[in-house]
Amino acid sequence: MQKNIPLVLLLPLVMLLLAWPVMAAPPPQAADFATPTPGPDGRIIYIVQPGDSLWRIAALTGIDLETLRAMNNLGPDDVITPGDEIFLGVGGPAATPQGGAAATLTPTPSGPTPTVAVGYGVLCVILYNDINGDSMRQEEEPFIPQGVISITRADGGFSLEHETLSGLEHFCTEEIEEGEYTVTAALPEGFNPTTALTSTVHLNPGDTAYLDFGAQASAKVIAETPVPEGTGRSPLLGIAGGALLLAGIALAVYAVLLRRG
Repeated sequence: MQKNIPLVLLLPLVMLLLAWPVMAAPPPQAADFATPTPGPDGRIIYIVQPGDSLWRIAALTGIDLETLRAMNNLGPDDVITPGDEIFLGVGGPAATPQGGAAATLTPTPSGPTPTVAVGYGVLCVILYNDINGDSMRQEEEPFIPQGVISITRADGGFSLEHETLSGLEHFCTEEIEEGEYTVTAALPEGFNPTTALTSTVHLNPGDTAYLDFGAQASAKVIAETPVPEGTGRSPLLGIAGGALLLAGIALAVYAVLLRRG
């Protein structure tokens, strides 16, 4: 007698056969997590990959799960699918505050440009009579009068001329601005230079610069003065005068001798 297999025993077997392909298939593997980089607007967006879950993304990024849900307006029952964009935050130089307009850099108003302080110094110049011609001024060598000292700043902002006087004192300017100056000496007639007559000096703030220019008197040619016509004496007249003088003396001696005799 053939026995029928109860239906209650066949039902589990059928369900097992139907579920076998699903059980045999390997579970989907989550793709490797690639750290996203900020976009042009500074927002960091992650694209959901197959096998991803919100919990996995939170664990890999270090963001609290509830915080990640709040950042993306997701509830506990919401499910993410591949291709969804998950906002992870803001980073990079182009960061824009969430929910606000792009920040703009407002330059700090600058005050007036400060004026650079100008320093001042003094120039002292002497034009001396280089008596010994050694191009070095000695204390006893005096000034040459009627010479001209010219002082000019390189930028043309200052110019001065001074006529030298006799004596033993330097000519000194009042305080003048720092800078590069050209100093020139002009000699009076009858003098030849023993030093260079032009010098360039850089005047620093607080400096007193000294410049000496030397010159020597030219050799004088003494011209023989001719005797004017009509004022000369003839040599013969001199001889005649001498002879008359001697004759007079002889007569006087003779007269004395006659009286004694």
